[in-house]
This record gives sequence, structure tokens and C-alpha cells, in this order.
Amino acid sequence: MIGFVIKAGIVVVIGVLAWNYFFGTSEEKAQSAKTFGQMKEVAVSVGELAKSEKEKYDAGKYDAALDKLGATYKKLREGARKMDASLLKRIDDLEQRKRELRQELDDIQKTDTASNPQAERKAELGRELERLRLDSDTLVKESGGK
Repeated sequence: MIGFVIKAGIVVVIGVLAWNYFFGTSEEKAQSAKTFGQMKEVAVSVGELAKSEKEKYDAGKYDAALDKLGATYKKLREGARKMDASLLKRIDDLEQRKRELRQELDDIQKTDTASNPQAERKAELGRELERLRLDSDTLVKESGGK
């Protein structure tokens, strides 16, 4: 329902802008032209962001972080053998999240094209990776590691 209202609002705003651009007073035409220019700038910025993220992704931006997490989990597992089973379970959960992130990143790389850059999903995966890293750091601190 909320999505429909938002979409309808966007359509109404674009309609009013277009109407003013073609049939409004000179002041309304100028304001509409300015708004359309700003919308173009936003679209160009989003395109540049997508291109930048794709270049970083292609350069292995996330690979090093995932590898570092793997090494951390290995150290935790070695130290956790001396600790309780719940810690091992938490480590297993973190490793599973890491595997899922890696698989999704691999899937995006396979399907990423110029017409389908998936920049938003890459950014979300970056945030998920950061949350995973923070959860890992918390676990290390709780287990007495460094």
C-alpha cells in the first residue's frame, strides 16, 4: 500500500513538472527546467557510483575482507576448542554468513552487466560484510582473543 502511494506521488510530481515545463508560466517553466536538470545530475551521479563500485568489485574489494574473516574464524575455532560448544556454534554461524556473502558476490559478478549493474545490492552486501566483521570482532573480544 505504501509502495503504491509513493509510486503514485512520484507520477503526480513528474506530471506536474512536465505540465509546468510545457504549459506553465515562464517562472514555472524555469523551475521545472531547473528540477529536470537536477534530476539529470542525480542520475549521472548514481551512474558514476555504480561504475565506481563495479571497478572496486572487479578489483577484488571484498575478497581481501572475506579472506581476513576466514583467517579470523580459523583462529577462533582453534581457541574455541578449549571453550564451550556455544562459541563453536556462533563461529559456525559467522562462517555460514561469510559463505553466503561470498556466493552472492560471485553470483553478482557472473550476472553483472552494463545494463544491470546491481550497484545497490553491492552496497548492501558491503554493509552486510561490515556487520559480519563487527560481529566477528565482538566474538573475538568475548572469547578473550585479540
